[in-house]
Amino acid sequence: MRKDVRILLVGEPKVGKTSLIMSLVSEEFPDEVPLRAEEITIPADVTPERVPTHIVDYSEAEQSDEQLYQEISKANVICIVYSVNNKKSIEKVTSHWIPLINDRTDKDSRVPLILVGNKSDLVEHSSMETILPIMNQYQDIETCVECSAKNLKNISELFYYAQKAVLHPTGPLYCPEEKELKPSCIKALTRIFKISDLDNDGTLNDSELNFFQRTCFNTPLAPQALEDVKNVVRRNMMDGVKDNGLTLKGFLFLHTLFIQRGRHETTWTVLRRFGYDDDLELTQEYLFPLIKIPPDCTTELNHNAYLFLQSVFDKHDKDRDCALSPEEVKDLFKVFPYMPWGPDVNNTVCTNEQGWLTYQGYLSQWTLTTYLDVQRSLEYLGYLGYSIIYEQESQAAAITVTRNKRIDLQKKQTQRSVFRCNVLGARSSGKSGFLQAFLGRNLQRQRRIREEHKSFYAISTTYVYGQEKYLLLHEVMPDIDFLTETDLACDVVCLVYDVNNPRSFEYCAKVYKQYFIDSKTPCVVIAAKSDLHEVRQHHSLSPHDFCRKHKLHPPQPFTCSTNEAPSKDIYTRLTTMAMYPHARLRCMCACNRCTYCLCQNLLKLELLRSIKAQLRTVVFNRHMAQADLKNSTFWLRASVGATVFAVLGFAMYRALLKQR
Repeated sequence: MRKDVRILLVGEPKVGKTSLIMSLVSEEFPDEVPLRAEEITIPADVTPERVPTHIVDYSEAEQSDEQLYQEISKANVICIVYSVNNKKSIEKVTSHWIPLINDRTDKDSRVPLILVGNKSDLVEHSSMETILPIMNQYQDIETCVECSAKNLKNISELFYYAQKAVLHPTGPLYCPEEKELKPSCIKALTRIFKISDLDNDGTLNDSELNFFQRTCFNTPLAPQALEDVKNVVRRNMMDGVKDNGLTLKGFLFLHTLFIQRGRHETTWTVLRRFGYDDDLELTQEYLFPLIKIPPDCTTELNHNAYLFLQSVFDKHDKDRDCALSPEEVKDLFKVFPYMPWGPDVNNTVCTNEQGWLTYQGYLSQWTLTTYLDVQRSLEYLGYLGYSIIYEQESQAAAITVTRNKRIDLQKKQTQRSVFRCNVLGARSSGKSGFLQAFLGRNLQRQRRIREEHKSFYAISTTYVYGQEKYLLLHEVMPDIDFLTETDLACDVVCLVYDVNNPRSFEYCAKVYKQYFIDSKTPCVVIAAKSDLHEVRQHHSLSPHDFCRKHKLHPPQPFTCSTNEAPSKDIYTRLTTMAMYPHARLRCMCACNRCTYCLCQNLLKLELLRSIKAQLRTVVFNRHMAQADLKNSTFWLRASVGATVFAVLGFAMYRALLKQR
């Protein structure tokens, strides 16, 4: 909505332009009328629309044509004043004033016109019979008002209609010749209907209508008022109401009716509440609310945002198979002006066997967008109506800005949920396979991916100590000399080499020495294609010796050439390293020979599990008598048992350590 309104009054001399302005200001007819009134500004708190209004007078005797042209170009609405008892002044409306104004304004941005018939106190008849054909001939004429500056008749109404013509223009909404809504208005109202249709059944039930009413007008409709609205639609349309709910056709009909009855401010209130400007385009302020992101901070969706996105998924998953088919995805994005997700999305997140987006994959894509391009995520949430459905000031309320990574390192803990792993390696080393394996795709499924649909990102969830986290893998193009800050900024680095290619590891060694040898970012070497024969690498040190020299974990064998989905253990370890970069994991192997692995196997022994289960049963038995709990000997036995168990465990650990 405009922040102010500028009204210009033009017309033949002696028709009462200045008198109208002075009567409005002083609320009485002036005894002496000057040739021209000075520009008057009416404060916002005085006007019905709460917008400052500037009223400008024109006098042929005091102003030149050039000054008139300047005022026409600055005006938001022009009132052409004529005298109802002067036929010549009426004729001048079409022969002089309208052509003059049209010549001085752009065709694409015509200024609304209001015809003002002054001096109605001097005649007993109305001039409307003469004026109506003129109004039908010129689309720019919003309305005609007959008034009297002397009797103060319709003076306030005149300037109210002038304000209304600027703040709630009819032109963008309605075509008077066709007597129907314009396509741009239909498109905007259709989006509003789909957002308000919370269950996506094609109708607005009473609950949804009340939510819509409350959202736009801050008050619900009484049950009888709801029925009255639907009855009006029923009487005028066959399919405007279905199953006692308002259909899209009925919704559009109601707004057509509002406009035809001169209540287009109702439609404008709805449009502006849903983010539209005077050109029926979503405003930049609505789509891109201000959000501050300090350096070394990342952006994530918060709990409410995930709940909203879950409701959107459920709304469009019509067959309830926990996946979105291509048709369901198209239906979801009908509220967008363009299709935001391309075919590469299906190779970025998890899909089902049919290649459809799963619920997890859907949320993962939103998480990826928010992490990489938060402005794009805000835009998408705006199209879906997040701030309206969740009654928030803007979509920025859906975003969590994480704290500085340096603080996480100092405190040795993090509150983040999304961690980035950059995957580097020579060409054909297996980087793409490593990404796709994270999404559960073996080599056979990967071969079906078309080259043009390939993605350089993969994102999914992992569990670290029972916490669900997102791991984002990014395949970096192999160019040692031109790695950007984005290529280097991550939480953990994967250096991938092909065990079957003797020149593959050399790239990993060079990248590590040039960029990561002094970095605090954890690095992991991945020995890809481990199902193939391992050859000697053309490097001064073997991969194992290189890792030992630089205090890295031994190369992790990896292959996606499996019958089933590849193992995700390595991705869990990567996420753990990203979460706790300060903690040096003692082992990442599965050799069953080192102390770490032997202790892990000991903890997994069935005997140890049964002992732990028996202890839990004893301590937490629901049927344990209250007297036993109070018995001091019970606690003594429990303490002795725990001590013996701890001593035995430590002894076993020392024995294993000596054997190693």
